Amino acid sequence: MKGWIIYKSATNEVRPETFELKRLLEEAERHRMDVRVFSPEQFELIVTRDDRKSVMVDGEVLQLPDFVLPRMGAGTNYFGLALIRHLERLGVKTFNSSQSIETVKDKMYTLQILAEHNLPVPKTMLIRSKVDVDLVDKHLGFPVVVKTIAGSQGCGVFLAETRNKFIDLIEMISAYKEDATMILQEFVETSRGIDLRVITIGGRAVAAMKRYSGSDSFKANFSRGGLVEPYEITPEIEWLALETSRILNLDIAGIDLLFDGDHYKICEANSSPGFEGLESCCNVNIPEEIYNFLRVRIHRYD
Repeated sequence: MKGWIIYKSATNEVRPETFELKRLLEEAERHRMDVRVFSPEQFELIVTRDDRKSVMVDGEVLQLPDFVLPRMGAGTNYFGLALIRHLERLGVKTFNSSQSIETVKDKMYTLQILAEHNLPVPKTMLIRSKVDVDLVDKHLGFPVVVKTIAGSQGCGVFLAETRNKFIDLIEMISAYKEDATMILQEFVETSRGIDLRVITIGGRAVAAMKRYSGSDSFKANFSRGGLVEPYEITPEIEWLALETSRILNLDIAGIDLLFDGDHYKICEANSSPGFEGLESCCNVNIPEEIYNFLRVRIHRYD
């Protein structure tokens, strides 16, 4: 099988996917797959009836692959989406699809979809930088989590511990960008500095890890130096992770759950999850799981 990985390091990326790309290429070689990594900037797209020659890489027409793994995540821009859509219309299998990537890139839209399906999500407000603080206090209270519409690895996520700190943060954001659109989210105190990351592949919850901030930060991302340990996948965790992936049409996903007392709330979904932390603490080979799933979906076992 031939495959392409499309990857571009986002400008605000805390930890580039060096580990993930290396592991995906190593495992592809072990599985006798021809997998190459390209950045979106290497592509030129031409809309023509001669479709098979409408994709060029570095000015050269290449044979189309059997599959594509987009690894741009929340950093996927318009050109990246256009590229994935173009390949899909040429019959190339993409994991994940352009539609699912575009959906989960927008955190607010993701939560709207999950809430519509009656899944547990933190109470959330969409605001502009000119916001009624009394309204925030009434519906969410303080502390409150402030998020940008898109972001990954904990970028664009802040915790305003008090009303005054919230006002200071909003004023600073407003001074930088007038009428900036943001998400406000209730702070789940029982999940302060800890959360769960569950990897789902092809309708299976493959592994889960508990993440600790390892400091006084409320963020538990491994990319920011957080600590990790394996975590048992209970029926509730499995159902929440798989339902989230199914509803958002994600073939490969990282589902982040918050500890809500004895239960959980869905924090967000990632379309190209990192897995360095997971492989460091769990007995699992994520690239092998991905490629085994791709073989089944593409019906190629050679």
